[in-house]
Amino acid sequence: MAAFIASFIFVVLAEMGDKTQLLAMAFATRYSASKVLIAVFLATVINHALAVAVGRFLTIIIPIHIISLVAALSFIVFGLWTIKGDQLDGEDKEISRFGPIVTVGIAFFLAEIGDKTQLATVSLAVQYQNMFSVLMGTTLGMVVADGLGIMAGIVLRKHFPERSIKWFSAIVFILFGFVGVHNALFEKLNILYLIMIFFVLIVLTTCMAYHLIRASGNKQ
Repeated sequence: MAAFIASFIFVVLAEMGDKTQLLAMAFATRYSASKVLIAVFLATVINHALAVAVGRFLTIIIPIHIISLVAALSFIVFGLWTIKGDQLDGEDKEISRFGPIVTVGIAFFLAEIGDKTQLATVSLAVQYQNMFSVLMGTTLGMVVADGLGIMAGIVLRKHFPERSIKWFSAIVFILFGFVGVHNALFEKLNILYLIMIFFVLIVLTTCMAYHLIRASGNKQ
């Protein structure tokens, strides 16, 4: 019981203001709260189960900076995807039924790899030697903390125009992407190469966003 309570409290506090909580808020402006919460739960269970079972050996299989870089680039893609969907109407019902859970789940799974809540889960599992209690405690803590983020997203959706909300979501995703790229490559590359990579990413992202905005405008 001590392991469960400690894990729950620790993760709730660690998740406050964390990128995954902000992602929950951003996704809640696009999708229903129930779908986002289900995705958060599933992604957290899988991710933290890996953290408890595999722990630090994950970085031996796949270097953590590569995983972080892939996650960061995926956030930029989510941002561009959000811009593309800004003017779309009549999405396929089957895709809308299953797409949000898969989309949010993948985003959360990638975001949690190497994040402080996942590392905290590893530490708690080592400290308490109770895999099940730690997994349940950290998962519930994530759901509670991100549930607050989802509530904030619902408030935004009710009080601001849909177009503004989706632009907010796109900016959040893209900013997280650029920050993630910086964190993944900062210690691996010379500052000049890092600046060049950021310049190329900014140009590509801007060009893609401009193209998507024009394409959406032409369809109207």
